[in-house]
Amino acid sequence: MSDADAVVVGAGPNGLVAANVLADAGWSVLVLEANDTPGGAVRTAEVTAPGFRNDLFSAFYPLGVASPPLLALELERHGLEWRRAPLVVAHPTPDGPTALLSTDGDETAASLDRFSAGDGDGWRALYQQWLTLGDHLIDALLQPFPPIGPGVRMAAGLGPAGLLDLGRLSLLPVRRLAEERFGGAGGGLLLAGNALHTDLGPESTGGALFGLLLCGLGQQRGFPVPAGGAQSLTDALVRRLEERGGRVECGARVTGVDVRGGRAVGVTTADGARCGARRAVLADVGAPALFTRLLAPEHVPARWRSHIERFEYGSGTVKVDWALDGPVPWIDAEVGRAGTVHVADSLDELTQTSSELARGLLPGSPFLVLGQMTTADPSRSPAGTEAAWAYAHVPRTVRGDAGPDGLGGGWDAAATAGFVARMEARVERLAPGFSERILARHVLTPPALEAADANLVGGEINGGTAQLHQQLVFRPVPGLGRPTTPVDRLYLASASAHPGGGVHGACGANAARAALARDRRTRRLVAAGAALAGAGLARRALASRGGSSLGAGLSGRAAR
Repeated sequence: MSDADAVVVGAGPNGLVAANVLADAGWSVLVLEANDTPGGAVRTAEVTAPGFRNDLFSAFYPLGVASPPLLALELERHGLEWRRAPLVVAHPTPDGPTALLSTDGDETAASLDRFSAGDGDGWRALYQQWLTLGDHLIDALLQPFPPIGPGVRMAAGLGPAGLLDLGRLSLLPVRRLAEERFGGAGGGLLLAGNALHTDLGPESTGGALFGLLLCGLGQQRGFPVPAGGAQSLTDALVRRLEERGGRVECGARVTGVDVRGGRAVGVTTADGARCGARRAVLADVGAPALFTRLLAPEHVPARWRSHIERFEYGSGTVKVDWALDGPVPWIDAEVGRAGTVHVADSLDELTQTSSELARGLLPGSPFLVLGQMTTADPSRSPAGTEAAWAYAHVPRTVRGDAGPDGLGGGWDAAATAGFVARMEARVERLAPGFSERILARHVLTPPALEAADANLVGGEINGGTAQLHQQLVFRPVPGLGRPTTPVDRLYLASASAHPGGGVHGACGANAARAALARDRRTRRLVAAGAALAGAGLARRALASRGGSSLGAGLSGRAAR
């Protein structure tokens, strides 16, 4: 294993984006991945039935097509192709209308008017607010904090009143925003369902902003998927990196970051091999893993250790992939056009689920995020079938069961089967006959998710809670908001760093840019030092061999 300018630990999307940014700057880059395949939580495999390509973890990428770091890589030139379902999101309700999020704003508005007349206009006004601030907001959120440049541009574009409105929106829970804007339930369901892609419930501070972010992106750009599977996004990143001389080595688990004189100088792998890093080490691993396992205790200041011990992961996840012999038989046929479906009866039920999670109870009626992948990308399964999946949040530590089955929290076969049956019953209620269409299923419990990707700690999918107390300058520890660490030339490049979870590549890009900036500063200092040293040598040389004659020459010229 040869040395490189930079060693990147982890070949998830953030690690691969970081590697590409460094390779673009002319650095030699080596990416070391513990798993046998690259991609982290962006991978695809046939785990249900032959011909069904199942995304093992993440699946839809609204941030991927809006993120400046990913857009800058022009991955479409390296084989990536995006596909979209006819509808973005559907949220059906029992015995009632379905809230639809469409790239056609009139279709979205019309669906909300079915809940309450006039709610369509309320949505149009909210979406117009998104169009005013969306690009500024994404630019600001994905840069290191504080985002000075984007902040200046945002202030100029919004003005004082607009900034105040944004500040208030940033603090609102979804429930309050829905109460202010809509008379019926549909708008709140769309916002709350999207906010719950993280661990932000209807009463969580900041939930309204995140819900609007995903809804705004959804109506503006859709929830696209890579043709052929999520793995296609990873493959494009790897292909681009290799074209620039970078390397990805899989099956190479890093067990330690080597530090000398307060500076990261390389890494050690599980087989004892050492790889030197001439310029930087970038870690696409969780913050607790980096600071408690990969670094020796003497290299982590006491304040950092104290905060990392309190680093909070959000709820765990149970994910089920299905191979279906036909489309999901939704009562409302419109739901079959959506790539993403949210399953929850009401905003109150979402609040109840959030409460159960907070109390360590398995939800009695779990909220489901469901994907209809063949609907979005026909290449995912044989003609006439559907590759579908759903996930539900569960407590990190299970203390009881809010449902009637008395399920335990050890995720043994009985508990897993019981909770999966609970998830499937929720779909069956909205799509009678769903269970009869299941050819095969594949289940990932929280322990299985972590075993498949060590960054999915306890089955948590966002690299740490998205609650406000662990965002911005509080991520991963208070006062940071940037990828630097207490060790010189070591950078945190994972979703544990600002701006957090989501496949946007910003955590990796920010770490790479910090490494490049640090290297430029060092080179300028070295050059300045060399110049000063050269000037000093010249003065000493003049003084030793020409000082008297120089004086004589001047005197002679003066006399003439």
